[in-house]
Amino acid sequence: MRQIVLDTETTGLEAERGHRIIEIGCVELVNRRASGRHFHRYLNPERDIDQGACAVHGITRERLLQAPKFADIAEELFSFLGGSELIIHNAPFDLGFIDMELTLLAKMRGGAGPLPAGVRSVCLVLDTLSLARERHPGQRNNLDALCKRYGIDNSHRELHGALLDARILADVYLAMTGGQSLLALDGAARERSGAARFTAAAASVRPAEPLRVIEATAEELAAHAELAALLQKASGGDCLWMKLEQQAVAGCQPPGAARIHRP
Repeated sequence: MRQIVLDTETTGLEAERGHRIIEIGCVELVNRRASGRHFHRYLNPERDIDQGACAVHGITRERLLQAPKFADIAEELFSFLGGSELIIHNAPFDLGFIDMELTLLAKMRGGAGPLPAGVRSVCLVLDTLSLARERHPGQRNNLDALCKRYGIDNSHRELHGALLDARILADVYLAMTGGQSLLALDGAARERSGAARFTAAAASVRPAEPLRVIEATAEELAAHAELAALLQKASGGDCLWMKLEQQAVAGCQPPGAARIHRP
């Protein structure tokens, strides 16, 4: 199974208002393990960057003047993404920007050519924000909160960055969906691990011993009857305990014959 953890940084929050992608980072997972392959590009957005966005990621327009445009890297990007499942935190945001870039590129070229009309036409998408909200309703589920919840070290994350955040999200996703420790085992190791768990489970079974049965004393039976009568009165004749005793009598067990079973 091939998955790509993807993140973007942008000039602002709304693609519909002309904001553009300025950084895209992707990390490849194969069978839930990092393959070591990644895709990372800074992009020239050909427009200003909102101050609020710059405060989040620290990327200035001047830094991007010599960077390639989306059109320059689009085919390489989709060659990397093709056929994978994308893992994205708040997927509608990132997909909205990539799809808008594809729309702009198609208009510029007079047609999309070899590129898809939208990301979902070539990739499955898993939104980790939706997944986190299902698993942790009513709690904060941004990336920092999830790192804290799952013990992921993000102390080196002073500013947002697409590749950095994709790497952190990969760790969060694996932790949130069961980790990868067993996947690191080869077949023989899995057999040894399974045998060890079976041995431990067998050792935890208590040996069979005669069961000691202690009968209630006359004083205990009298106290029980007195309390049951009070409960019967207080409940308007609907005391569950009394009903159980009546069933016990019907089943030929001596009334009030409470027993304590001790190993």
